[in-house]
Amino acid sequence: MTVQSASWRMQDNQQERLVKVMLKISDDYFIGFVEGEGMFHVGVVPSKETKCGWQVIYFFKVSQNPIGKVVLDSLRKRLTCGYLKQNSKNDPTDKSIAMVVRNFSDLKNKVLPFFRNKLIIKRKSFESFEKIIYLIEQGKHLEKEGLKEIIDLAYLMNTGKRKLTKEYIIEHYRN
Repeated sequence: MTVQSASWRMQDNQQERLVKVMLKISDDYFIGFVEGEGMFHVGVVPSKETKCGWQVIYFFKVSQNPIGKVVLDSLRKRLTCGYLKQNSKNDPTDKSIAMVVRNFSDLKNKVLPFFRNKLIIKRKSFESFEKIIYLIEQGKHLEKEGLKEIIDLAYLMNTGKRKLTKEYIIEHYRN
């Protein structure tokens, strides 16, 4: 047996064990899993199709190496929404898989209630995300002041680098 085939056999055995565990995954496990591997994201991107020139994008995502696909699929089934995809389409070395929810209704009615008052590490990001979903539901993203509020909340989340400053977006808002 080659080292490569032994490696695949080990992965297959691990996957089989995970499938058995999948039936017993608790909500608490999913909460912890998302604390470590999940994100609630809101971005504001240029758009030629909107009157103001900007579009608010929002999603929930949790990613994992391919061996964790069964956990991602279990979470998707538990939430009864979302889909699995390659985590990065731009990085060919990234083999990880993501479970993503983009549908507004699913975010509002399934994802938010599932995580509400349960997160610790991602609590502030979640609370900002929840407020933003509420503002979008109210149509506030279609008004300059509402969009500014959404941007302020979004820029508190996921402290990674943003391509555009808040000021740039507001300065280039079309009435």
